[in-house]
Amino acid sequence: MNLTGIFPPIITPFKENGDIDEGGFIRNIERWNDQPLSGYLVLGSNSEAPFLSREEKLRLVELTVKHAAKGRTVIVGSGGESARETIRLTNDAAHAGAKAALVLTPFYYGDQMNEDALVSFFSAVADASSIPILIYNVPKFTHINASVNVLSRLQGHPNIIGMKDSSGNMPQLASFRKIIDSSFQILVGTASGWLPALEIGITGGILALANCCGTECAQVKELFEAGKLKEAGELNSRLLPVNKAVTATYGVAGLKYACERRGFESGTVRSPLLPLNADQKSDLDVVLKSAGLT
Repeated sequence: MNLTGIFPPIITPFKENGDIDEGGFIRNIERWNDQPLSGYLVLGSNSEAPFLSREEKLRLVELTVKHAAKGRTVIVGSGGESARETIRLTNDAAHAGAKAALVLTPFYYGDQMNEDALVSFFSAVADASSIPILIYNVPKFTHINASVNVLSRLQGHPNIIGMKDSSGNMPQLASFRKIIDSSFQILVGTASGWLPALEIGITGGILALANCCGTECAQVKELFEAGKLKEAGELNSRLLPVNKAVTATYGVAGLKYACERRGFESGTVRSPLLPLNADQKSDLDVVLKSAGLT
């Protein structure tokens, strides 16, 4: 499975009453189908997956598989706190058509999630999963870091095909890159690290920014691979303030607003998240305009 290129962790539009807007969700996928993307991550952090019921999760997998353009890889975020529930959701999502699973590091009992526990968890999930899995390393949310040693111990498993690293730790990412073999794929999980990742030979990204700027994220890679390093750097620099605004500054609500301003159907966020207020929207409008995106 080739996981090069851009995969947006797709947003979930909600109606004002909190229900999923399935029509908006489908129309977003159809629009992304016209962009130079490699596939989609459904049920990622930016999908508001922690707020979705099991039934809603599987419905979104079904819709993504049904409406994704031919040849696009659908990855499902299926990580849970227990190996048992993670395996169950992973295999149900596989039955619905997902081709790979992104499995979050368990974190609730953080003090006990040492290297041995993580290796045991991911090995058990991979052993029982009917589709390949990727490790999802996102210390920002979990406060758990999958170390170089953990990756070294897991990369030989035949059903663990890669990692999404959203740590933003570029020295660690470079260390990951040095120890993996050619069959193991690392995808960068933040657009702030996209160009640096390309520079060390990583060619895949699952980027929140790609929800609203998928074409631009793909163009950074195209320019870089064409040897147009100055142009790649300039475009990347233009995107960085937008990425900061829709991730670190305003989070999912900011990402959804940016998507709305760029013609997607984002709806509202699900409680307990709050939508942007007027001042925050105005600030984000300035960021988008400065980047030439509105």
